Amino acid sequence: MPLDPAFVADCPYLPNAVLIEDIVSIDPETSTIVARLPTHEELPLTRDQRAHPERHPRHVAGGLMVHLTGILGFAHAYYLLELRHQDGWIGYGTHIHEGRFRKMGKIGPPMLLSCQALTVRRIRGVIVPRYRFRFTQDGDSIYEAEHSAIFTQVVSASASVTS
Repeated sequence: MPLDPAFVADCPYLPNAVLIEDIVSIDPETSTIVARLPTHEELPLTRDQRAHPERHPRHVAGGLMVHLTGILGFAHAYYLLELRHQDGWIGYGTHIHEGRFRKMGKIGPPMLLSCQALTVRRIRGVIVPRYRFRFTQDGDSIYEAEHSAIFTQVVSASASVTS
């Protein structure tokens, strides 16, 4: 399904930094969300590579894939945990556990980005998920990792003042 404008508006990044083009699937039973990333030469970081066809071909930058884990974490929180940035919820990555770049992401074929919450703990008002990420392209694994994050709700002082 195309990206919901409400999700894009709620995301703590501007639309150009969201980068995914659509949500492929949302599975509440397995707590998994899958999105599609178009791969082209104008992706951030990719467009600034000093490419050489044999030594350093243009590719989807690894740093961009780490950023995309955050975008997928926000999408998971939005669609499956129902946490809204507009309601004061914000998330941050805290740990990358055993991250592995299996292959270089090529320019051209889209990537499928899978994010599954393995655990979601609620501790003193914060939510602490541990996510499994698997990014694939043409059936090949490109990036695999587990990441931990923390979501906390910040209520502004003006919102808590009553008239």
